[in-house]
Amino acid sequence: MERIETDVLVIGGGSGGLSVAAGAVQMGARVVLLEGHKMGGDCLNYGCVPSKALLAAAAVAHGQGGNAAMGVGPGKNTVSYGKAKDFVASVIDQIAPHDSVERFDGLGVTMIEDYGRFISPTEVQAGERVITARRIVIATGSSPFVPPIPGLSDVPYYTNETIFDLRARPDHLLIIGGGPIGMEMAQAHRRLGSKVTVIEGQQVFAKDDPELAAILVLKLRDEGIEIVEGALAQSVSGTGGDVTVSTSRGEFHGTHLLMAVGRKVNIERLNLEAAGIAFDRSGIKVDAGLRSSNRRVYAIGDVAGALQFTHVAGYHAGVVIRSMLFGLPAKAKSDHIPWATYTDPELAQVGLTEAHAREKYGARLEVARFDFGGSDRAIATGKTTGLIKVMVVKGRPVGASIVGAGAGELIGIWAMALANNLKMSAIAAMVLPYPTMGEINKRVAGAYFSPKLFESPFIRRVVGLVQRFIP
Repeated sequence: MERIETDVLVIGGGSGGLSVAAGAVQMGARVVLLEGHKMGGDCLNYGCVPSKALLAAAAVAHGQGGNAAMGVGPGKNTVSYGKAKDFVASVIDQIAPHDSVERFDGLGVTMIEDYGRFISPTEVQAGERVITARRIVIATGSSPFVPPIPGLSDVPYYTNETIFDLRARPDHLLIIGGGPIGMEMAQAHRRLGSKVTVIEGQQVFAKDDPELAAILVLKLRDEGIEIVEGALAQSVSGTGGDVTVSTSRGEFHGTHLLMAVGRKVNIERLNLEAAGIAFDRSGIKVDAGLRSSNRRVYAIGDVAGALQFTHVAGYHAGVVIRSMLFGLPAKAKSDHIPWATYTDPELAQVGLTEAHAREKYGARLEVARFDFGGSDRAIATGKTTGLIKVMVVKGRPVGASIVGAGAGELIGIWAMALANNLKMSAIAAMVLPYPTMGEINKRVAGAYFSPKLFESPFIRRVVGLVQRFIP
């Protein structure tokens, strides 16, 4: 049995683990990285990257329908589902070298392509090697959760880990789950020519602002996607090419089935008990500094029971690097973490929704709103479906919700505002190129200040006095 001693051991080669490994080794630490599956993790291989590539291909296909209002007629429909998937694969291939074993070898990281399991509080075994580390970072991520629906084990189905390998277009795709993964795949497949039915046991986009979610749901239904809410799946039956999902709202028939009901953390291989690490179904229990009950061991990203987004794992990596390498106090926060669903229109959120803000702040809350239809750029490009809401307390934003074109980009300014405790006046003071969609952020800040300026008797008296007495 080979024994290896190191400063930092990283278990998991996804976004968070790679960020820790790259940062630590370049700052002079000895680093070992374990990855038993694919470098780049879920995001590169099955999540963010392939889904956005497929949505991009679907957007081009959707554009072939033309736009009568702009004087553009429909083009010849030449969509190839298989070639769209080839494009997805090519995108992964272009990004993969950045996350590759070869790159991290070159940085000086000791790469071990195997899974790891704890055999003591300070030791991890990976194949025929035992690694002892001063600090250990668990970054094993999450996998698709497949619920024990009666009959499901006897019926072919896809998850986000397998749907991108499918090369023949589904005639009718049934999707169980109305979260971001399910809804992105619903629109992508509809635009690529499939009939699509989304079956959701509760409410689609349940974590987002319901007013904004309703705008998006209407748009998706207008594109021909059947969305059935409050339909809890009770059983699944059929064979490949003929699938039936029985729900509390009736039966739904299709040719293919995609399971998109959520994620489960990847901890089953780790033997956490041997290391004295506390955990539950949601993940490893960590403190504000992302340390586990074993003080040598940190957990970051999905496995830490946090918001399950790639950018959260990257943020967590920075937190633990400050703690491990420099001994500085570092705590992870979540109130400034944004998220986005990349449908068309996009749906994005940071901080508190209106409902949560009202619950927390009551009468102190002010909500500024601006409709995309008031944006000159949105009008010029025919993208007027959208709304932004900013929740404000004592002049500072505590949350922002956006639905509309580019919402995932627009939310960034509000994430910065929350991270740096900025006031609404800082947003209003921006000068932006005209015409841009980014002006929407400035316009909603203006909507916040307008009543205070234009409807204030005090302001009117001041202006009147200045006009009368100051030459």
